[in-house]
Amino acid sequence: MGRSVKEYLVIGLKGMAMGAADVVPGVSGGTIAFISGIYEELLVAISNVNFKLLKTLRSEGIKAAWQQVNGAFLLSLFIGIFISILSLAKTIKWLLENQPILLWSFFFGLVIASVLYIGKQITTWNFSAVFVLLIGVFVAYYVTTLNPLVNDNSSLWFMFLAGSIAICAMILPGISGAFILVLLGAYKPILAALNNSDYKTIAAVFFGAIIGLLAFSKVLKWLFSKYKNHTLAVLTGFIIGSLNKIWPWKETVSWRINSHGISVPLKQYSISPFSFDGDAKVVLALIIAAVGFGLILLMEKLAVKK
Repeated sequence: MGRSVKEYLVIGLKGMAMGAADVVPGVSGGTIAFISGIYEELLVAISNVNFKLLKTLRSEGIKAAWQQVNGAFLLSLFIGIFISILSLAKTIKWLLENQPILLWSFFFGLVIASVLYIGKQITTWNFSAVFVLLIGVFVAYYVTTLNPLVNDNSSLWFMFLAGSIAICAMILPGISGAFILVLLGAYKPILAALNNSDYKTIAAVFFGAIIGLLAFSKVLKWLFSKYKNHTLAVLTGFIIGSLNKIWPWKETVSWRINSHGISVPLKQYSISPFSFDGDAKVVLALIIAAVGFGLILLMEKLAVKK
C-alpha cells in the first residue's frame, strides 16, 4: 500500500531536519534519520540505485524502476534536505558566529537523547557488543580532536573528493559530515558557495556526494543485514564519542586568519562552563538542551504511536 500525500510531507520535514543537522559541524544527519525511523529504508532505497536499475528501466519501464528505487520516498526526503540546507545556511552561520553556546546546547541535548534512543535498539549486550561500542567511542572522539586543515579556496576536484568523503559521514549516526568538511578545510568554501550561489562548486560537491552515497550505502545495508546488533553498537559509540565536538563551552587555544582577513578559531578544547571566559549562559543553555532532549523523546513517542 502506497503512502499518502501527508506521509510524504512528513518525510520531507524529516529531510529538512536532516539537512539542518548536516549544516552544523558536529551533528550528523544520519542520527536524525535513525531517530525518525527512516534510516534503514533510506539505506535500502539508495543501495537499489545500481546497474540492475538500468536493466529494470529498459525491460519494464520508468514506473517499475521508480518503484524499485522507492523514488517517491527519496524525492520527498532529498527535497526536504536541500530546502533546509539552502534556506538555513545563512541562519546557521549567524548562530555559529553569534550564539555558539546556545546552538551547541540544543544539539547536545538532542544527541544525548539520541544515544539513549539508538542504544535501546541493541537487543543483545555481550562482550563483543560492548567492545565494538568502545571502538566507536574512541574513533569518533579521536576524530573530534584532529586539527582542521586551513584551506579557504580549493579546486573543483578537491571539492568533489570532499563531497564523496563527507557524505559517508553524513549517513553515519554520530559522525558529522559537516565536521569532516571542516577537517578537510572544505567547510567554509562550501558554505560560501551556498551563500554566493557558486554553482560550479556546489555541483562538484553534489556529484561527489552522489558517488560516495551510492558506494557507502551498500556497505551499510550489508552490515545491517548481517551484523545489525554490532552495527548498532558501533553507531551508538560513534554518537557518544562525538559529544566532545558539540560540547557548548570551548576554550580557543589557537586562531587563524581566513580569506576575508577575519580571525577565526582553529583549535578548541572542551571546558567546564564555570571556567568559561565570558557569559556562559548556563541556565539558558540547560533549558535549550532540555528542549533538544525533549524533541527526541517526542519524536520517539510519535513513532511508537504510529
